Amino acid sequence: MREFIGRSAEYKQFDNFMVSDKAEFLVVYGRRRVGKTFLIKSFFQNKFSFYISGAENASKEEQLHNFAVAMEKYSNVPYPKVENWTDAFVQLTHYLENVKTNGRIVVFFDELPWLDNQKSGFLSAFEYFWNTYASTNDKNFFVFCCSATSWITNNILKNRGGLHNRVTRQIHLQPFTLAETEQFFKSKKIVMSRYQIVECYMIFGGIPYYLEQLDKSLGLVQNVDKLLFSHDGALRNEFKEVYYSLFKKPEKYMKIIEVLSKKRKGITREDIIKQSKIADGGSLTRILDELELCGFIAINRNFVTSKRNNLYQLVDFFSLFYLNFVKNQKGFDTNYWSSLTNNAEYRAWSGYSFELVCQAHITQIKKALSIGGVVSYIAGWRSRCSANNACTNGAQIDLLIDRNDNIINIFEIKFSDKKFVITKKYDEVLRNKRGAFIEETGTKKAVHLTMLTTYGVERNEYWGNIQSEITMNDLFIS
Repeated sequence: MREFIGRSAEYKQFDNFMVSDKAEFLVVYGRRRVGKTFLIKSFFQNKFSFYISGAENASKEEQLHNFAVAMEKYSNVPYPKVENWTDAFVQLTHYLENVKTNGRIVVFFDELPWLDNQKSGFLSAFEYFWNTYASTNDKNFFVFCCSATSWITNNILKNRGGLHNRVTRQIHLQPFTLAETEQFFKSKKIVMSRYQIVECYMIFGGIPYYLEQLDKSLGLVQNVDKLLFSHDGALRNEFKEVYYSLFKKPEKYMKIIEVLSKKRKGITREDIIKQSKIADGGSLTRILDELELCGFIAINRNFVTSKRNNLYQLVDFFSLFYLNFVKNQKGFDTNYWSSLTNNAEYRAWSGYSFELVCQAHITQIKKALSIGGVVSYIAGWRSRCSANNACTNGAQIDLLIDRNDNIINIFEIKFSDKKFVITKKYDEVLRNKRGAFIEETGTKKAVHLTMLTTYGVERNEYWGNIQSEITMNDLFIS
């Protein structure tokens, strides 16, 4: 079996699952384009006892026709046409009972929400099939996969009906880390410095499909212009395609994403209601929950205040970049990104996006601080002054690690193309921020100021006032 770049942990999980002595029901889910189907097909080398993928926007009749085609392909038996999923699973039962193998009987259902379209009866039919037959054969290994994380969570993982507690394994496939992105680029002969890899991550995230689009003969800036700002750019229409493929009525989801893209530090639920004009209630809760489950937004929990003051943040790199630079771009300019880099708009975006990169690599940050095994709590913090908009320069900490060893690391994150210099004025800002945090929170723990920068901090007379520093190289720890 060939090496699968960046997914060694998942490969080991598959190996462990395959040697169990019981029927397995594995659910693989994660963001669109993150490589779920590719992972499954690569591990099994496309050798399935049965495989079917839902077709987008297809009717029940069309889905059942595709099922019939798959049945004939794998069984070599001309089964009669069926008109409902109950009869389809009767046929599948008959076929699987006659599969001759000494190993696992691997059945792969891909893009489940499209199979389970309105009034299709797919899910109830599968529930009966799994409980009466599939779960009784120790050779059976069923894999469910989809990008609509909210659907798989609500209908399968949290099922309160016939599939309650039936899932035996699950893998929430995450985007590549920086280390995996670097490994991926090496395998594709794409040459980039670590600074460029970080910048690339700030645009595309660790999404394998997006990274696959890069042309190794071009630089990063030229690739961005080609993929997003040219008339036939491969990712020009990706933003809408993502949301329309995941949500039945995507307009409200996209509206909230746009609101959050303008408030990079995050905003409260109350502010989302005001700015999106979406009424408060269960519908809004469901939308926010689904966006969080799908990995587009995250809740930045406040260190001390109530849940009401938690901040919702847009954390999907591609959506943030698209809404800031691509959406309102008039016409097509293949040199747009080349001309924009390093101006004020770029610096504002890059500073925040680098913060998101750091937040996505908490495991690596903890390793760099030698606290990988220390139980800790991740949060942000805003002073009462900032939270109430009562002043213009209230202290805010976007990332802190509250540790069980009686230390709190508060992070100051800076993206720069050279070593960061702490000036006298900036040293005062840092000391005031630390002081405000200690005073307002009343913490009795030691508060360490940690600088997290690209190339480190210049050692001058103020460098000694920080307790620790981390560079972008630490974020590449595997």
